[in-house]
Amino acid sequence: MTDESVFLSIIIPARNEQENIESTLDGLIPQVNPEQTEIIVVNDHSDDKTVSLVEKLATRCGMIKLVHNNDAPGFANALKTGFRHATGEYVLPMMADSCDDPRTIPLMLEKARQGYDLVCGCRYARHGGKKGGPKIQGFFSRFVGVSLHFLTRIPTLDASNAFKMYRRSIVASMELLEKGFAVSMEAALRFYHSGCSICDVPTIWRGREKGKSKFKISRTFPYVKLYFYALFYHGYFNSRARV
Repeated sequence: MTDESVFLSIIIPARNEQENIESTLDGLIPQVNPEQTEIIVVNDHSDDKTVSLVEKLATRCGMIKLVHNNDAPGFANALKTGFRHATGEYVLPMMADSCDDPRTIPLMLEKARQGYDLVCGCRYARHGGKKGGPKIQGFFSRFVGVSLHFLTRIPTLDASNAFKMYRRSIVASMELLEKGFAVSMEAALRFYHSGCSICDVPTIWRGREKGKSKFKISRTFPYVKLYFYALFYHGYFNSRARV
C-alpha cells in the first residue's frame, strides 16, 4: 500500500490497553479496505504490554502502524500525534477499548465519498444508541449534543462524541487547544464555524468491559466551557493554525 492509495487513516490512542487492543483491532480490520486504509495506534505512555501486542499485530497486518506520543500524556496529544503521522484524505479517531462500533465505518465512508468534511458517529440519531458506561456521562453527553444542535443549528446531535471522520487537510490546519477528550467537541465546533459540511450517521456506543474506565466527573468541565462558548462567544472557534 502506498501513501497515495490511502483514503482513510484510523487513529487509535492507546494507554495501558493490553486487555482490549487486540479485540479492538480484530473487530476493526474486517470493516475496512486494506488497500485504502491505514490503522495508526498511538502509544500514549503505556507501561503495560500494549506496545508489544501492537508490534506483533503489525507484523501480521500491513495496515497497522505503531507510533508514540512523545508529548505530555493525554488523549488530545495522542490524537494530534496520530494526525501528524496520517496520510489519508480522512482521519477517524477510535477508542482502544472497543466502545466505538467499527460497523459504522462503511456508513461514514459513504458520506465522506459524497464530499462531507465531517461525518459524526451519532449515538442520539435514529438507530443510534449508548449501552453501558456511567449514567451521569450518558445524560450529560445527550443533553450537550441535542441541545447544542437545536440552539446553534450545528448539523450533529452528538458534538461531544470522539468517533468522527474528519477531512484531514482541514483538521490539520486548525489550532486545537483542548488538552483532553473535549478536543473532539472543540474540533466539531471549529468545523461548523468554518463553514464545513457536516452530517451524522447512527452508531452504537458500548461501555468498556475490560480495563479501567478513563471517565472522571472533572473531565466534564471543558465540555461545559465549550458549550457556553458555542452559545455566546462564536469567535472563539474561528481561529485557524497548524496543529
